[in-house]
Amino acid sequence: MFKVLERRELAPTEYEILVDAPRIANKAQPGQFVILRIDERGERIPLTIVDTDQKAGWVRLIFQVIGKSTAQLATVKAGEYLKDVVGPLGKATDIKNYGTVLLVGGGVGIAALFPIIKGLKAAGNHVITILGAKNQHLLILQEECAKYSDELILMTDDGSVGEQGLVTQAMEAVFKREKIAMAWAIGPSVMMKFCTLTAQKYSVPIYVSLNPIMIDGTGMCGGCRVTIADSIKFACVDGPEFLGEEVNWNEFVNRMQQYRSEELLADERYKKQVSTNG
Repeated sequence: MFKVLERRELAPTEYEILVDAPRIANKAQPGQFVILRIDERGERIPLTIVDTDQKAGWVRLIFQVIGKSTAQLATVKAGEYLKDVVGPLGKATDIKNYGTVLLVGGGVGIAALFPIIKGLKAAGNHVITILGAKNQHLLILQEECAKYSDELILMTDDGSVGEQGLVTQAMEAVFKREKIAMAWAIGPSVMMKFCTLTAQKYSVPIYVSLNPIMIDGTGMCGGCRVTIADSIKFACVDGPEFLGEEVNWNEFVNRMQQYRSEELLADERYKKQVSTNG
């Protein structure tokens, strides 16, 4: 059992929790994740490790409510317990001094980008960060990302904060004025695809973090398979980071939707259950 030390709403439908998990906190590196279960019958939920405190022994997780399991997770309060938290899983980000780097985060993907920003800054890089969301209320971790960035650019669909427009527009502007050695993009699948296409125009290598359907997290089930450079890889053990130009994006996006009807049904049943019990 893993105790939830703190729980906080960051934005509408977006929450963070601090979980007491000293062994994970002691080993976790940027880019890695955990898989948790709320209770004995709970779905296995993969979540990026946003931050850790080795001394205090906690890991910080941020998630967005998009279905039954995340809606249930949002109800877990400080002082309550999660059944399982397994990790750290996945390959860590290759952190080193590249020079000038560009990092692009969209929506809740900003949570996964933050530890990479922090790690790259600590390695001596000149860090330029672009954060994007639909509106100012969904733009998370602005102050923390700013702390570890030499330049922070904010983009919103409605122009409620920063500039109005897409993160790819901001990328274009940066590429035209800066020599970028390496880039990262984490966010919705379509966003990462178009960030990749934008980086390719300027011959800049870009890493993306893939979040396919995942079950066991050890490479045994094959659920998280993705096609990378015409080869089958498993995001849980070979990733989650891959070079964007090597990802078969059409296949990836289609596979992300294959259980959509079942997800909607589970969410509907959960809402009815909560309504009845309430």
